Amino acid sequence: MKALITRKVGMTSTIAEDGVVQAVTLLSASPCVVTQVKTLDTDGYQAVQLGFETAKKMGKALKGHFKASKVEPKIVREFRTNETEDLAVSTELTAEVFSIGDTVHATGTSKGKGFAGTIKRHNFQRGRKTHGGRSYRRPGSIGSMFPQKIFKGKKMAGQMGDERVTVRNLKIALIDTELNVIGVTGAVPGPRKGIVVIRGAKS
Repeated sequence: MKALITRKVGMTSTIAEDGVVQAVTLLSASPCVVTQVKTLDTDGYQAVQLGFETAKKMGKALKGHFKASKVEPKIVREFRTNETEDLAVSTELTAEVFSIGDTVHATGTSKGKGFAGTIKRHNFQRGRKTHGGRSYRRPGSIGSMFPQKIFKGKKMAGQMGDERVTVRNLKIALIDTELNVIGVTGAVPGPRKGIVVIRGAKS
């Protein structure tokens, strides 16, 4: 299974063999530990639960859950996969599960922008500032006379960002097994030190 929980370090650029400069996001890939393997017989579906980093405080229920893996992870994520035969509880997954050139999907929580208007949030066009126009940044009409309601999903002002975002089909540009760092081409969602989950595009 090709999947890891990582932390975003920042961005840099690399020069390929053909001289092309490409933007790369560096991800800190400390070893992840398999804390649970779910099977069709016991859970009704196949999945692998991974733990990342170490928690400072943990309740008794979680301590009992992680007793078999002998770890107390801070962050836990579950990955649906059919490749559970070679994975056992307490198995460590490192940056070596990926290879340079692999295609991955990166999932993280985007930066929160707070309450934003329609121009910033949905790229609406502003109103005219001449010939008596006074509706500069107003959203304009949001409905008709019939039906007398606003449909769900209408593009309006509201909370912007701070949501789960997945960027697909990124390439692994570099892997440093000594520093446990993975370089992914392009940008991934979230701020520095944010949690980013990467998994193989075919897994």
